[in-house]
Amino acid sequence: MKIILTHEVSGLGAAGDVVDVKDGYARNYLIPRKFAIRWTKGGEKDVEQIRRARKIHEIQTIEQANSVKAQLEGVKVRLAVRSGDAGRLFGSVTPADIASAIKASGGPEVDKRRIELGAPIKTLGAHETSVRLHPEVAAKVNIEVVAA
Repeated sequence: MKIILTHEVSGLGAAGDVVDVKDGYARNYLIPRKFAIRWTKGGEKDVEQIRRARKIHEIQTIEQANSVKAQLEGVKVRLAVRSGDAGRLFGSVTPADIASAIKASGGPEVDKRRIELGAPIKTLGAHETSVRLHPEVAAKVNIEVVAA
């Protein structure tokens, strides 16, 4: 199935790209979560609009990405969450929680879709996540999860 991506999807493409994926992946995951729309001949106008919006919002150069990377790696991020007695969290830490904690700690504003978690964060302590700033630049962010 041919689709137009409306958001960046890791391993698939960036917003505005027209890609071929399996029918089930598009129907059951990408389209319901608003990561993509079906491709049509009239959709080509949408592609140009999505690409223009992406150019405005994305980090343009590697130098910009490296400066944001330096800011992210220099900030101390503490995230207070509810937890049980054994240090297990009630739920898990989401990329949206991490993005708001980075902003609250004095760091730059980061899009939650650019935060990549290796595994769900479900315990207290220090954790490391990756923020994909540019196709060639990723920042490592250390997060300390503490009990609220």
